[in-house]
Amino acid sequence: MPGFDYKFLEKPKRRFQCPLCSKAMREPVQVSTCGHRFCDTCLQEFLSEGVFKCPEDQLPLDYAKIYPDPELEQQILALPIRCIHSEEGCRWTGQMKQLQGHFSTCAFNVIPCPNRCSVKLTRRDLPDHLQHDCPKRKVKCEFCGSEFTGEAYENHQGVCPQESVYCENKCGARMMRRLLSQHSMAECPKRTQPCKYCGKEFVFDTIQNHQYHCPRFPVQCPNQCGTPNIAREDLANHVKDNCGSALVLCPFKDAGCKHRCPKLAIGRHLEDTTKSHLTMMCNLVGRQRQEILELRREMEELSVSHDGVLIWKLSDYSRKLQEAKLRSNHEFFSPPFYTHRYGYKLQVSAFLNGNGSGEGSHLSVYIRVLPGEYDNLLEWPFSYKVTFSILDQSDPSLSKPQHITETFNPDPNWKNFQKPCSNRNSLDESTLGFGYPKFISHEEIKKRNYIRDNCIFIKASIEIPQKIMA
Repeated sequence: MPGFDYKFLEKPKRRFQCPLCSKAMREPVQVSTCGHRFCDTCLQEFLSEGVFKCPEDQLPLDYAKIYPDPELEQQILALPIRCIHSEEGCRWTGQMKQLQGHFSTCAFNVIPCPNRCSVKLTRRDLPDHLQHDCPKRKVKCEFCGSEFTGEAYENHQGVCPQESVYCENKCGARMMRRLLSQHSMAECPKRTQPCKYCGKEFVFDTIQNHQYHCPRFPVQCPNQCGTPNIAREDLANHVKDNCGSALVLCPFKDAGCKHRCPKLAIGRHLEDTTKSHLTMMCNLVGRQRQEILELRREMEELSVSHDGVLIWKLSDYSRKLQEAKLRSNHEFFSPPFYTHRYGYKLQVSAFLNGNGSGEGSHLSVYIRVLPGEYDNLLEWPFSYKVTFSILDQSDPSLSKPQHITETFNPDPNWKNFQKPCSNRNSLDESTLGFGYPKFISHEEIKKRNYIRDNCIFIKASIEIPQKIMA
């Protein structure tokens, strides 16, 4: 029985062993000339190498003198052995000649699957293989009753139309798979469905609630103008711009017209009331002009200084000087300023080409009192010391600035220091201020840096006692 390494209960006697392979002889043959015995296969392999001598005594061999030894073979086949799968757990023992018969029942013997699925496995694993794993096994679907091979059944699982399954949308419904598609498309409350107005996807049981808010849901015009299917989000613009039945106010509502009518009738109203609308607009313009004057006055009040000091920058000096030379007694006015909070309102003026005794040779500066908001609360005439300066713009780190300064105390008898009339303003050239016609000559102003970057700075300051400011 070639192909096995037998597991003998006892080591075979030497006369049973092949001298060539040292194992129990298989199909033993005897050399008649010398009496030595060998496995038939072992001796054939030895002789195939071209050496025709006995492996034991090296005597010449003759093929005709080699015979099978059935008696010895029977003795070897009667030797007691274990199953070749004994190490795997088989407990069978018996004569060597019984081994092949044992293999037909040995649980550890490897055999091919009877379904011819190409798998080889031990006999003890065969039932489980045939029941669960064999791709050629016969399996009956518990849902539809159809019979499949194991391999085909694996493909059938998960697609059987008769299998009971839950809805994939998790609505809780359970049904046969063949009904699932219809349920998902037309019956499932959790199916998604696009809004037929805006196109967005919604769960079916929420789409009705969405339509109460859908921006494209068609609604009727509240003015019942007859325009069909207005999208909800367009309704406001429709009512505002397109609806002929919408009530609108007259375009002259800001002028005082309170007429309201459908949009289609507004043209007729405008035609019939042209004269009254014109009157309303004239009145509106008058009111707005008065408001503008009041706002301008308030803005001027907010922008003026309230600490008794004015620093007045005259830019583009050369051009303004040339202008003053061409126009006799041409006067430039500073922004107004206050001596203190709730105090006197003052203004500085300058004749860049001089006036009076300084005309044509000097820069003249004056100060005058303007009508202020708080004049009725102040003492008159104005009597506080006034100081004029033209500022030296030299770099203090290089040389000490040398400002030109003049100071005077107002004459209480001078008309400009009396309480001003309410109709006097900063452009009233008929009322001159008080100051210096020869404040600085044209020659002197060119020295140092009184003119720098084509501008000069004139400073006016008022000396107010602390007790008045408090």
